Amino acid sequence: MLISLTTDFGEQDGYVGVMKGVMAGIAPGATFVDLTHVLPPQDIRSAAYVLWTALPYFPPESVHLVVVDPGVGTSRRPIAARTACGTLVGPDNGVFSYLWTIAPPTAIVELANPRYRRTDVCATFHGRDIFSPAAAYLARGVPLEEFGPPVTDPVTLSLPALEVEGDVLRGEVLYVDHFGNVITSIGRLLWEGEQLHLRPAFGSAPAVMLSAARCAVFAAGRALGAIRRTYGEVAPGEALALVGSEGLLELAVSHGHGGKALGLEIGAPVLVQMYQRVNG
Repeated sequence: MLISLTTDFGEQDGYVGVMKGVMAGIAPGATFVDLTHVLPPQDIRSAAYVLWTALPYFPPESVHLVVVDPGVGTSRRPIAARTACGTLVGPDNGVFSYLWTIAPPTAIVELANPRYRRTDVCATFHGRDIFSPAAAYLARGVPLEEFGPPVTDPVTLSLPALEVEGDVLRGEVLYVDHFGNVITSIGRLLWEGEQLHLRPAFGSAPAVMLSAARCAVFAAGRALGAIRRTYGEVAPGEALALVGSEGLLELAVSHGHGGKALGLEIGAPVLVQMYQRVNG
């Protein structure tokens, strides 16, 4: 039984430990994996990105508990969903939207059955009282359908922008990681020699082959030059664009914090001018 946890609770308080205590009482022997607890508070889009990148690497029988929940205590529904990447437990606020593009849900239910939650439910801590018990019972093998009625209209976020217009790629900032690397929606990009093959991760943009050396990346009113392979290709303190580990275009500052230096936040536009398309 493997249960992953993703929250914006931070590392100072005991909230995550309490959730694990609740789950351990229901599913003794469960293995807990902390994906992250230092997401920006209430940042649903950052959580959606992290889940999209991480959950495909877990065993498909895993249970994934997600509590990034600015609407806790309101009319937003608590849900659980069955997917090829495991069973998801969390708020119905769109946090699973990106993951569902690669692992569509085969069933979604509202967590309404009082048998699978704590007796006293606090309006401000559904992570402890609703989501943790549900995750633990799911890990024990309780069928998804036992938890409540089906949900046919889950909340979804708009997908990240990715457009191909002539010789221009248009995307947006998806996420800024711990190192300050600014991850964009332009990708996935696959190196083929000195060329890059773009197979869009989001939306319906066409595939494109481009010359990495004969393009220019623009963001926040700055030109970052061509697309490079490694951070070490520029001097410390210099900004650059490169392909990150998920095949997405990243903007960075060598030995620095790209997000702060470039003044980029989630949703900021990013443009790639292709001066030479290899084909297409």
